[in-house]
Amino acid sequence: MSAQKELRRRLRTYGTQAEAEMWLMLKGRQLDGLQWRRQFSIGSYILDFYCPSEKLAIELDGEDHYTEIGRRHDEKREKYLSEQGIKVIRFENKLVRELPEVLLEAIRDAIKDRTISFEEQI
Repeated sequence: MSAQKELRRRLRTYGTQAEAEMWLMLKGRQLDGLQWRRQFSIGSYILDFYCPSEKLAIELDGEDHYTEIGRRHDEKREKYLSEQGIKVIRFENKLVRELPEVLLEAIRDAIKDRTISFEEQI
């Protein structure tokens, strides 16, 4: 098994409580019938959640994302993903517990915004 595949497996098994709660909201096409993948690889990056049909990634951020090193890593990662046509939306871990309805509405808005953007390009 590849090292990245093993890492994805460990991340799914030992992920954060916020990731587990988010997954309960997304799995089984619960959010508007969309299929989501958890701990999905794009290039050398592992995305917390990814919807292939919408080319949308959701990242849940803990404390390490708010350091200078974390911000630089996230910027580099988002630049790469953007070059692949993938939009990334980020939420603080605490939002999953405190405001799940707001979070789900923000995801729907991001999907709607992408749809409008794609239609404008045609």
